[in-house]
Amino acid sequence: METIKPKSYLTPVAWVIMTALALTGQIAWAVENSWFSTFTYDTITHDPGPVAWMVGASAITATLTTLFMGTLSDRTRSRWGRRRPYILIGYVLWGLSTALFPTVAYIQVTSLAVIMVVLADSVMTFFGSTANDAAFSAWTADVATSDTRGRVEGVLNLSLFLAQIVAMVAAGILIDTVGYFIFFYSLGGIVIVVGLVAGSLLQDVPSPAEPPAQSFWAEFSELFNLDTLRQNRPLFILLINIMLTAIGMQVSFPYMIIYLNNYVGVTKTEFSIIGGAVMLGSAIFSIPFGILADRWDKRPMIAVATVTSSLGGILLSLARSLPLLALSGFLWQAFSMCASIAAVAWLKDMLPEQKRGKFLGVRMIFWVAIPMVVGPLIGSNLIQAFGVPTSFNGAPGFIPVPIIFQVGSLISLLALIPLVFIHSSRS
Repeated sequence: METIKPKSYLTPVAWVIMTALALTGQIAWAVENSWFSTFTYDTITHDPGPVAWMVGASAITATLTTLFMGTLSDRTRSRWGRRRPYILIGYVLWGLSTALFPTVAYIQVTSLAVIMVVLADSVMTFFGSTANDAAFSAWTADVATSDTRGRVEGVLNLSLFLAQIVAMVAAGILIDTVGYFIFFYSLGGIVIVVGLVAGSLLQDVPSPAEPPAQSFWAEFSELFNLDTLRQNRPLFILLINIMLTAIGMQVSFPYMIIYLNNYVGVTKTEFSIIGGAVMLGSAIFSIPFGILADRWDKRPMIAVATVTSSLGGILLSLARSLPLLALSGFLWQAFSMCASIAAVAWLKDMLPEQKRGKFLGVRMIFWVAIPMVVGPLIGSNLIQAFGVPTSFNGAPGFIPVPIIFQVGSLISLLALIPLVFIHSSRS
């Protein structure tokens, strides 16, 4: 009997909207991941602890938001669509909160400034996770099919790379030239405009006609039911792989620019040039990888990419010249993203069709919450134990040192273990 293929909603307009929202959202996330920590270190305190608290609080906020709002968007039946209201309103408020973020620098009391920078980051993250992690990510799963999902992930990861190029190159130069405030104001305005335009044009996949059979809380509680784990065992094993890879990356990533600025002696503008070159090379490299992820067995692809990325992280810790920093950074970032392309494409193939938003929230626990709490804490403890002592406004602090990249790379290699317990993606 001939199998009926599911309908694809990937029209040319949908591709344009997807690219615009993905690129803008990833620019905002790239800035949050890379420059919020640097802003805190440069303007508030040299203590690595608050950076870990800010990253951890943001991660928990992102995860809880995606769980709640993803489940809510799955259940939404409205004249404006299923995902569209969350994307449109969420992007606008995301941009506004991003523009207001640097105002915490006006607070003169360090302890209060630390509390407010953590709070401001969490508020921004709530709106960003509602718009991007919950609604937009679920929408990209809605409009794609198994045959096109690898290409969708390739485009999304290409948007990620391009966003990081823009964020790194523009951010470093702008911050060196005009300071943090103008940069954050500009970024927030861009997110608002793109959210209004693309969100207004976005077309939702038709929602199921029947109303949800369960209440919101009954459906939400399923996420923590052992039956859910048993019924989706391969999915959760893959999530453990993603979690370990992400923990390894987060040991060093929040402190990367701080390390390069203060330990290696790379300026923000020089970092922008290096980061732009690394991201451009990674973007070019990721396009064929996304296509191959549709055709090849994803398990060995993830394994090879993980090993190569870990090697790149170790080499980065040893590099001091700009060319070697660029080469090792390319290996570290490009192959990390390649592992992510294959893993997320495989993961989305496993998502229950009518509960994608909710299970993408589950992904956030393993991909964001645990890694961004555990990883930066490990990094902070390593910096406090092995870092170079320094001070800021009379308060003690530390400069990050190479060991954060070495330990992070070894942790990422542990992600190979779960792959042994999951069947091939072709089986």
